[in-house]
Amino acid sequence: MDDELIENRVNDRIHSIDRIAEQLPVIIIIHSITDFSVVYMSPHGLELLGITLEEIREMKAEYRARFFNIDDWDDYAPKIKKLLTENDMNESITYLQQVKLVAHDQWVWYMSATRLFMQNEAGAPILTITTATSIDDMKHLSLKAEKLLEENTFLRNNYQKFSTLGKREKEILKLVALGKSSPDIGDELHIASATVDAHRKNIKKKLSISSHYDFTQYARAFDLI
Repeated sequence: MDDELIENRVNDRIHSIDRIAEQLPVIIIIHSITDFSVVYMSPHGLELLGITLEEIREMKAEYRARFFNIDDWDDYAPKIKKLLTENDMNESITYLQQVKLVAHDQWVWYMSATRLFMQNEAGAPILTITTATSIDDMKHLSLKAEKLLEENTFLRNNYQKFSTLGKREKEILKLVALGKSSPDIGDELHIASATVDAHRKNIKKKLSISSHYDFTQYARAFDLI
């Protein structure tokens, strides 16, 4: 395969990534195996580094010394070498990098994952693709996932109790969770305040709850608020 055909294939692969890059929650970097230069980086990554794609392409492999802590290289270089040597398109490696962003004075830790992205006609690797996510973002995602897991567990454990509530009781559960008083709820539902109090008492008994926090936890878990 001649150089022009290879270049066209490379451009096609890069274009396929560029079309979706901004929709992904990670930074995408594509490297050339020849000199480990960057041939593509998603717009968000370029913005964080304060550089254009043309500029980073012209830097060739020098960009690594400018934006990355070279002390980390000894940790992940053997992984990259093994990836290229084994030449398995289904394999990937993960590693940590310290990156110098344009808006930060200190190094920022990123978790990166790299795999082969393209081979030439002879089956030799010519491109790798890397996804990078800041550790701070990963912590945020981890906390969010943990919260969702807790809510899902609460829902499963308390579904039977919640299913014993009638339609009116669910309405009152929602309004109590929103911080409304019995008179306010009575006015909104056109029932007596004493009736609202009776419903609240029944809700507490059915759900085995006592506090406003408990009302709110149920209302959130079962999408009432």
